[in-house]
Amino acid sequence: MPSAAVAASNGPAVTVLTRDDISIATRAADKFTQLYYTTYDSPSRLVDLPNFYRPVSSLTWNGKPLQGPDGLRQLIENMPPTRHEMQSFDCHPIPGAAPPSLLVTVSGTVVHGKPAQLPPGQRAKSIEGQARVFSQTFMLVPDSAAAPSQPGEPAKYYIGADALRFVG
Repeated sequence: MPSAAVAASNGPAVTVLTRDDISIATRAADKFTQLYYTTYDSPSRLVDLPNFYRPVSSLTWNGKPLQGPDGLRQLIENMPPTRHEMQSFDCHPIPGAAPPSLLVTVSGTVVHGKPAQLPPGQRAKSIEGQARVFSQTFMLVPDSAAAPSQPGEPAKYYIGADALRFVG
């Protein structure tokens, strides 16, 4: 169980996260991001990726709002195969509950379809096959329906909110 402390000094109680809390949250975010993008890029993504979401989960894909597993299926069912390359991620535990919710920000590149093979100096006429830079932010919520984790192990989470934006 995380060891967040509660401090109060002439005001409302404030949850203070310890190094252990942050370490556990970072391990959970690392495990989540590796599993998420591996699943997204797999041939079984239409079946497996919606399991990361719940009906209350909100998604915003490059400005388009979607809702829950069904919204995600609608998004990816006609999408060409993808290949994500995660370049960095950052994780911030949100104090207030044990385990805390996690705010995870990822940046990287994604290719939709087969990578384009163009002669040097020639630009593609479509974005398909071209690497695009993206930023994706997840709010991960502890999954109370999942089996409890062992002490020191990351909690199990689902995606409460997901916002992706192409930035390049």
